Amino acid sequence: MVGRVCLDMLRARRSRREEPLEERLPDPVISRADAADPEQEALLADSVGLALLVVLESLTPAERLAFVLHDMFGLPFEQIAPIVDRTPVAAKKLASRARRRVRGATPTPDPDLGGQRRVADAFLAAARGGDFDALLAIHDPDVVLRADGGVLTGGMKVIRGAAAVAGQAATFQRMATSAATRPALVNGLAGLVNTIDDRLISVMSFTISDGKIAAIDILSDPDRLAHLNAARVSRW
Repeated sequence: MVGRVCLDMLRARRSRREEPLEERLPDPVISRADAADPEQEALLADSVGLALLVVLESLTPAERLAFVLHDMFGLPFEQIAPIVDRTPVAAKKLASRARRRVRGATPTPDPDLGGQRRVADAFLAAARGGDFDALLAIHDPDVVLRADGGVLTGGMKVIRGAAAVAGQAATFQRMATSAATRPALVNGLAGLVNTIDDRLISVMSFTISDGKIAAIDILSDPDRLAHLNAARVSRW
């Protein structure tokens, strides 16, 4: 029922000639770095980081629905087919196409959270020192940085490549030295929350694969951060 309602809403938007929403990072789920609750365990088990959510948002509605219903909820294609107005064979092709795009676009995070945390700590140390070489050493050559500052920065900015990302050393240094930075779990992955005077200014998530940072996602949109519990975060 939810799937049908979502597809109907998307079709209605096209008929009303509405403009699509701007590209942006999905809202993060944040908890203490040492937390272990059912929500975080489910996220970690499925490797649902921000990078995966970004890729899911890039799929067509039918692809996304077929992929999520089958791969995440185990629904057979015979039941998915009428939801997406396809035959079971066509629904299977939708899910297969989405699966290839997801697997090809998202690195597999290292399962060891301790190892993830050590790399995140190394990033923070290099950022505080503005150390370009140290930053370069811990990034995968094909690392992707996504920074979403909302309307104040013109939406999401994407930077690709280790040299280009390490080249943001001065920006990282300002963040690391002007804010109180705390380790956190962000959508089941090692991350950082940054506050100034108990005001949440940014949330960072690291996708770490083979001991290197493969993706960094930074949410600094003040309007969206205002909905997160900054007071609780500041007490960690």
